[in-house]
Order: sequence, then structure tokens, then C-alpha cells
Amino acid sequence: MTLALSLYLDALRFGAAFVVLLSHWAYPRFTDGRYIWIRDLNLGSDAVVIFFVLSGLVVAFAAHKKDGAPGRFAFQRMTRLWSVAIPALLLTLALDRGGAALWPAQYEGWFYEPLQSARDLLRAVSLTSQWGDAIRIGTNGPWWSLSYEAAFYLLFALWSWTRGLWRVGLLTVAVLVVGPNALLLMPAWIMGVALWRRIDRGDLPANGLYHAVLPPVIYVAGLALHLPGLLSGLTVALLPIRNTAVFGFSDEFVWNAVLGVLVYIHLTGVAALSRNERGVGTETDTASLGRVIRWLAGGSFSLYLLHYPVLQFAGPHLKGLGPVGDVAQLALACVVGYGFAAVFERTLPAQRRLLRGMLRRDQPA
Repeated sequence: MTLALSLYLDALRFGAAFVVLLSHWAYPRFTDGRYIWIRDLNLGSDAVVIFFVLSGLVVAFAAHKKDGAPGRFAFQRMTRLWSVAIPALLLTLALDRGGAALWPAQYEGWFYEPLQSARDLLRAVSLTSQWGDAIRIGTNGPWWSLSYEAAFYLLFALWSWTRGLWRVGLLTVAVLVVGPNALLLMPAWIMGVALWRRIDRGDLPANGLYHAVLPPVIYVAGLALHLPGLLSGLTVALLPIRNTAVFGFSDEFVWNAVLGVLVYIHLTGVAALSRNERGVGTETDTASLGRVIRWLAGGSFSLYLLHYPVLQFAGPHLKGLGPVGDVAQLALACVVGYGFAAVFERTLPAQRRLLRGMLRRDQPA
């Protein structure tokens, strides 16, 4: 993977996280409807699909070039999620419980579902909140995507490291446990896997610029023509359902699959344009712009996972300040997210070394 492509993927990762932040910040309860057009376009949902394509690409790259064995793959993937998710869950619970106790009316609504039992807490920790009967983790709306990620990791690992009847049996059980909703968005994730395999083979288009530019144009045209809604209407017409809400966060799964293909084509073009650039780890990786992009991307998971509880805790008190309050909410979400990342997300290598040392000490002599 070239340096230019790696930096572009990092920029896209941060951009997607920030769009999700904007999509929640645009709720009228935070900003009085001043930015409701962001909600109307449903940009946050589209940004998560971009995340899934990037995740499939990165996971396939890691499995091929770094992990090698199922045990290492599981360790790397779950520590990546849990290193941020577990402390983020604790902070979410603290903000939610504190906010609901101080300002009960502020937490009355569909957006807040307090964890009711040890089972709910276990599902939050195990990243299975959307498997089977779905639950919301307090005010942390973005948490749903972690259960999708965990499902994709599981299914990818079973496909990669099992064979024959074992593969068929284990995949069947996993699919039944995960349930249909996560599977409806898996095509976008698979696009990322396919993209990595194409990059690895060097099978990239000759006209990279065409592939890079055309998909964003098609995407904007699709939004202008209300294509997501049209596809959802077609889905309802073809299936025995009243509306696509039965699919939970996968309610636009046809549009999401189309978007996954567009992102795939776009990134093949970007990869083609960067194919003659230097590889990751060269001295140009220390250039100022590269450092900024790496830094922003390096805390994007924390920003993604924490902004909603922070907005719910502070947003209603700041919205009365108008645009100043709007900017203050964004700034607060970023400060909390990147401050959190400094403690948890950026220390992942050290956390992994510590955990490996503990696991080695526990092994019998």
C-alpha cells in the first residue's frame, strides 16, 4: 500500500467520523433545526457505509500481511475495538446517568434507553447489541455499528480459517446468531475486502482519474434525485413489509450496497493514481500534512464513539446561544473525543504489549 493511498484512507476515515458527528449535532434538540438539511440528506448513515468499506479493506490487508493466524487475528481485532469501546461505555454510562439525574426532561425520548439488566450490559460489552433483538446503549447511537463490525470480523475469520463442512456448519450457526440486519450491510464491508485483493494483485484501472471522480458525481446526483428514498420505496413494494424500519439501522440496505460499490470504484481510482508513489514508512510520511492527517485519523474512533453522549449531556444547554453555542458543541465533542483518544486509542500498542505479557505469564511452564 502506497503512502499516498494510506494517507487518503486516513483522511477519509476522519472525514467520515466528522460527518457522523455533524449528522447528530444537526438534531433540532441540539441546534434548533439550523442544520436540519444534514439530517434530511441522511449523511451520517452514508458515512458509516464508508467506514465499513474502509474496515473491510484494512482487515483484509491485516489478515493477509500481518496477522496470519486466527488467534492473532482475533487478538488484534478485538483489542482494537475493546481498547476504546470499554472505557467509552463507562463514560457513556456516567454521562447518561449523571445527565438523567440532573436534567430528567433532557433525557426523555427515543434517543435514551438506559441499560436495564446485567444482560444488557453484557451485550454492550460483547458488542452484540444488534444481534437478534436490538437494544440501544443509553444515548450512544453509534454503538450499533460496533456489533456489525464484530459480526463482520467473525464471519470473515470463519471463512478465512475453516474449510469444508466445518466452514459450512460454523458459518451457518454464526449467521443465525448474528441475524439478518447486520448481514444486509455486509456487502459494503465485502467491497473493502475485494478492494484490498485487487490492490494486492496490482489489478488497477488504467484510467484512475475517471474511476476516482465519477463515483462522487454519481453519489451527489443520487442524493439530488432522492435515490435512497426511491430504493427504499421499491424495497417495500417488493417485500411483504410495511416499511424498511423493520431492518433497524439497515433500513436503506439497497442504497447502502450501491454506495459501497461507488466507494469501491472510487478507491480503485485513487489507488491507481497513487500506484507509483512511495510506500508507507518512507521519510515523506513525516511531512506536515501527513502528520496532521495521521493525528486526526488516530483519534477518529474515539470521536465517533463518544460525541453523541457528550452532545446529549451538554447540547441542550448550549443551543440557546445560537451559532456560538453550535460551534461550542462541536468543539466540546472534539476536545472530549481527542482527549479520550490520547489516553486509550493512541496507546493501543502499549496495551497490546501489556496484555500479551500477562497472557504469557498465565501460560503453564
